[in-house]
Amino acid sequence: MQIKNKIQNLPDKPGIYLFYDAKKQLIYVGKATSLKSRVRSYFAGQRTSRPIEDLIHEVKNIKHKQTDSSLEAMILEAIYIKKYEPKYNVKGKDDKSWNYIVFTKDEFPRVLTLRQHNFKQLSEQEKREKYLQVFGPFPGLKSKETLAVLRRIFHFSVCKPNAKRSCIYYQMHQCEGVCVGEISVKDYKRKIMNPLGLFLNGKKKILIKQLEKRMKESAKKEEFEEAQRLRNQIFSLQEIRDIALINKSFVANIEDEKSLKRIEGYDISNFGESGKVGSIVVFENGEVEKSKYRKFKIKTVKGQSDVACLEEVIRRRLCHSGVVDIDEQSNDKWVLPNVFLIDGGKPQVNRVKKILKEFNVEIPVVGIAKGAQRKKNEFIFEQIDYKLIEENKEVFIKVRDEAHRFAISYQKKLRKLR
Repeated sequence: MQIKNKIQNLPDKPGIYLFYDAKKQLIYVGKATSLKSRVRSYFAGQRTSRPIEDLIHEVKNIKHKQTDSSLEAMILEAIYIKKYEPKYNVKGKDDKSWNYIVFTKDEFPRVLTLRQHNFKQLSEQEKREKYLQVFGPFPGLKSKETLAVLRRIFHFSVCKPNAKRSCIYYQMHQCEGVCVGEISVKDYKRKIMNPLGLFLNGKKKILIKQLEKRMKESAKKEEFEEAQRLRNQIFSLQEIRDIALINKSFVANIEDEKSLKRIEGYDISNFGESGKVGSIVVFENGEVEKSKYRKFKIKTVKGQSDVACLEEVIRRRLCHSGVVDIDEQSNDKWVLPNVFLIDGGKPQVNRVKKILKEFNVEIPVVGIAKGAQRKKNEFIFEQIDYKLIEENKEVFIKVRDEAHRFAISYQKKLRKLR
């Protein structure tokens, strides 16, 4: 009865759950996007092959620690496992999904993930030579998605120092300028790596207090750009968006949350009768996927009609998705997105929806009308998608801007060739 009451009182929030045996020993720690749903699943009669489920009868008490996000639950779980070494966590420690997050000893340290079994093969000297800091290991770490969330908050660099051109993240204001030499090694470590290290050590509250103090100091010195950067970082830490971080294999009986794993952004660029082009850019889990970008020369449209050009691009794109037969010269298939994001207003959105209906594709279409001076951001969408828009406005604007940039750059390239 005590266990049932404990489960009933668990919050429907992210966090870690702690299973104790009759001797009050901590025997298992787990993370969850919903503590109530996850813990309840252990006692609902359904079983998986995980060792703890075979010995659930040993659990005599349950405690929990609620967190603000799944990302923090993941960090807290790793801290508890490292500190207490619960026996049923340790039994699964050779699982390939256990990974570390490491800072390299590069001039501008890189942030990487490393599989546990690869890390174990290194000698202690090799570890000291290669890595500045090591965090984890983290069970069930979704490496790419986790690094994407962390990079959006802390803006650590993924580019080469002093490159010939700025990286895409610098253009999106998500890189502090390692690529173009705008930040020193000292400032990079102070502004980027030290805060990230604090966060990965589970010290978010301390970190936020430090950032708030530095923000006030920057404002007092009239360093308003730095104060704004710090304010934005504090907000990002308080409002972490990390829906897809905890592996589904670790989460049973939890209702799927609507996540934007893939967004496709579309734009048309017109320059005279022979200068019409279209672009597709792809963002996966909030990150650009340049290898999946596509560009189109418009072949069938006469005159100046962005709507007609967009129709041609959408039709050609859908013929690669597996929704319809692929033509003999195109054997590759393009995965359908969670959202079609259109640089345009109601005419463009309505045309795309009409084509999708024709192809029996039920995927949200979102338009962003920019206005004549490209200073406007009017969202066009179905009322049913209101929550989707409210939670992802910034990402959608980035996708729209990137689609526009890509279309313009392709058009300019063709004009040079001509």
